[in-house]
Amino acid sequence: MPLLEAPVGIREAELARDSAAIEAFVAAAPGATPFHLPAWSLAVEKGCGQRARYLVAERADGRIMGVLPLTEMRSPLFGRALVSAGFAVDGGVLGAGVEALASGAWALAERLGCPQVELRGGGEAPEGWAVDDATYVGFARPLARDDDAELLAIPRKQRAEVRRALGFDLEVATGRTPALLAEHYRVYAESVRNLGTPVFPAALFRAAAETMDADVLTVRHEGRAVASVLSLYHAGTVYPYWGGGTAAARALRANDRMYFELMRHARARGCTRFDFGRSKTGTGAAAFKKNWGFTPEPLRYARRSAGPARSVDPRNPKYAAMVATWKRLPLPVANALGPWLSRGLG
Repeated sequence: MPLLEAPVGIREAELARDSAAIEAFVAAAPGATPFHLPAWSLAVEKGCGQRARYLVAERADGRIMGVLPLTEMRSPLFGRALVSAGFAVDGGVLGAGVEALASGAWALAERLGCPQVELRGGGEAPEGWAVDDATYVGFARPLARDDDAELLAIPRKQRAEVRRALGFDLEVATGRTPALLAEHYRVYAESVRNLGTPVFPAALFRAAAETMDADVLTVRHEGRAVASVLSLYHAGTVYPYWGGGTAAARALRANDRMYFELMRHARARGCTRFDFGRSKTGTGAAAFKKNWGFTPEPLRYARRSAGPARSVDPRNPKYAAMVATWKRLPLPVANALGPWLSRGLG
């Protein structure tokens, strides 16, 4: 039998040994995201204590033809699942061998005692898996050639807000120093507390910044950080991933300034595409991104479960009281409890 027609083998990778080969495959694969990289899985493992698993599909000669990053999520509150990829908005099978890799993931889940597998993206869903293409939408578009063209790419109403933001006396800082990461975490933690969401562990942010192509962009007013975003970079695309603002940011239009400055910064770094991430359909976050001239595209997620599926959606009615209470917690209390809760949300 010719080698290219040989059966595909599926195995769990040993990331200490296989990372370089996987990274090379991801770098060349269409549709790859930073969440397919071993570095993401290992950052989640280091930052949240959720074990990295990684399946590879190989030809008979050992060449990789498909990959599936997985995070073994275990939480006493939110249950157990294998997720591709944990704490990510994308993942799923990359390359060939969709059915084989999905079957391998389910077999691994059964062996580990995880009653559910979640695939976030990855093209066509495996046969027999439940598909959700209505809950989330993604937003991405090319970056314009310069600042003037970028402003013109933004619809008129939002463009006026950006111009207003550019008129405020705000300082912009970028980098990945420990001080910038700590400053970013303070802003982000306040932002998500105000939304009623527990903050992720600071170790997750540090691990991602240390091992991936990432940096922080912070907007300050009178020396105090009011908005900040930690972004990932991959294959010419910038992913503003963990961003937020303090209560003072709204009047200063600091979030508008932050995203416009990130477009400028990413262009200077050689990026040609801006991925604004996912939002739930019909939410204010989705409307905000549409106002910037981004067109929502449905995201396809697939799931296979043995029994009731776990739910980590804060809009679930059973979490309503928790969300309302969380918004009222003193920030030090929310920051102390949040990382313990959120590490199981992935």
